Amino acid sequence: MPDKSRDPAALVLLKKAEREGIEVAWDRYRLQQPQCGFGLLGVCCRNCNMGPCRVDPFGEGPQKGVCGADGDTMVARNLLRAIAAGAAAHSDHGRDVAETLLGAATGKAPDYRIRDEAKLRRLAAEFGIKPDGETPAGLAREVAEQALDEFGTRKGFLHLINRAPAKRRALWDKLGITPRGIDREVVEAMHRTHMGVDNDPASLILHGLRVGLSDGWGGSILATELSDILFGTPVPVRGRANLGVLKEDAVNIVVHGHEPILSEMIVQAAQDPELVQYARSLGASGINLAGMCCTGNEILMRHGVPAAGNFLQQELAIVTGAVEAMVVDVQCIMPSLPQVASCYHTKIISTSPKARFPGALHIPFSEEHALATAARIVKEAVDNFPNRKEDRLLIPHEATDYVAGFSTEAILAALGGTLNPLLDIIKAGTIKGIVALVGCNNPRVPQDVGHVTIARKLIAEDVLVVETGCAAIASAKAGLLLPEAAELAGKGLAGVCRALGIPPVLHMGSCVDISRILTVAAAIANALGVDISDLPVAGVAPEWMSEKAVSIGAYVVASGVFTVLGTVPPVLGSRAVTDILTRAAQNLVGACFAVEEDPVKAADLILAHIASQRARLGI
Repeated sequence: MPDKSRDPAALVLLKKAEREGIEVAWDRYRLQQPQCGFGLLGVCCRNCNMGPCRVDPFGEGPQKGVCGADGDTMVARNLLRAIAAGAAAHSDHGRDVAETLLGAATGKAPDYRIRDEAKLRRLAAEFGIKPDGETPAGLAREVAEQALDEFGTRKGFLHLINRAPAKRRALWDKLGITPRGIDREVVEAMHRTHMGVDNDPASLILHGLRVGLSDGWGGSILATELSDILFGTPVPVRGRANLGVLKEDAVNIVVHGHEPILSEMIVQAAQDPELVQYARSLGASGINLAGMCCTGNEILMRHGVPAAGNFLQQELAIVTGAVEAMVVDVQCIMPSLPQVASCYHTKIISTSPKARFPGALHIPFSEEHALATAARIVKEAVDNFPNRKEDRLLIPHEATDYVAGFSTEAILAALGGTLNPLLDIIKAGTIKGIVALVGCNNPRVPQDVGHVTIARKLIAEDVLVVETGCAAIASAKAGLLLPEAAELAGKGLAGVCRALGIPPVLHMGSCVDISRILTVAAAIANALGVDISDLPVAGVAPEWMSEKAVSIGAYVVASGVFTVLGTVPPVLGSRAVTDILTRAAQNLVGACFAVEEDPVKAADLILAHIASQRARLGI
């Protein structure tokens, strides 16, 4: 079992699942062994119906597909399609939030309101909208319309790339990878990878960087900024994480997925006095709401809602036998959930028209009737409480306190309103650098081991770690998101944490909120008059698994940040592609990828990079 997870709560429930004959992700991963070698290397293609084709990596079989594409072309095309899928997912999330903001401004989504007017006005100014005399609703309408225009803009660039240093933008222009429109780059990626279009690996990868940039500085950054305007910009908040947050005597509802639009309404509905009283009338002590994955991150950083776990714990939450309803929206939701739930009393409630799950109860969500829909969903969960089987109940005890919600604004506030104190302590070496530790879980590696091992090693070496997504939940469970974790940090970082009352690992949100990290990195570079690629910073995704992570990697490297991957991407079937990603990219964009499965060695790579960057800066 330790080879599956470092989390004691997960291990308890994996044993329960085994006893009860419940198949979970780790079992299905084992049944897939050995996994397809061609797929692992990326040298297979099914882009047209002359195939599927594959290239023999040992040189003994076919070296070209039916159309003549070689392994380099296949690997590069597959990579570009993965980046496009990831960028589409993040950016469609951003579009949904923009449409909700427009609905709130025009009265079509009456349950939503503007919660951060100051941020609305700042973003309006960035878009060149004059705020004089405008009501918040009027400004929100104009901002939402401009945000929606970014998806198909014809002006030739995305507006928020202006946050990037001038040197970086000039480099993007020189390379021809300035993102021209969010949808345009995704569409062009699909066009380029159609049979008989772009066959040059370098050309395909350069467009991959452009697609990634349309995500990071387009779709994701809009999702973050507009969510803050609608739901409030996060500030530090305390909460608890892990499956021990589920309650034996309460109606447990787990919200899972990525978009906050519904979950914000569920938070309100779960506190409705009539629904709470109804739950009590059925014998429950009340209604207990918990989050999973990035929907969980969205509501934990704004409301302190407990986090039940990260990606690999979604099935295990159901195995507790204590969840009345798991409410899902989009992304990273395992299709197996209804099957697992059928062995217990849990209702899987799908809500998005984009994500239907056979076997789930579908309650369509619309912004026009948001709170009423949320109340209906909560009532479904309460109705299900009497169906709980007490003899199947097992809630692990593990739950750890955390402090989350370090938005860009919250970090600035902690620093006294300016980045100067942070710049001074970086220059002085009190903090050697900043590392973004992000990404998913993956059953290829023991759950959370990569995240926690790297975070612990980096903070011990006086490197400030900022996190999002499932990585952040892993650190929450490990107690690294507490100010008290400063005792695990090096002397310099520990002193800073104690002075500011912050943890050595900062939770900055969900996976789209990596845009917050970009914004901070750009602000530091601008303050120092250098490019992002000059800074003592790095990125690392120890347990990544999704196409969204591929897009993130593309825009982080294209923004100038050295990035280490802990699971091997399917590119090793092409020497040319591997060389571009791990070496040539350094000359093109000032950053490249490294792949290191051992988390200790991965941390060593990062520390060496930070030392090198500091030496180049002369600090």
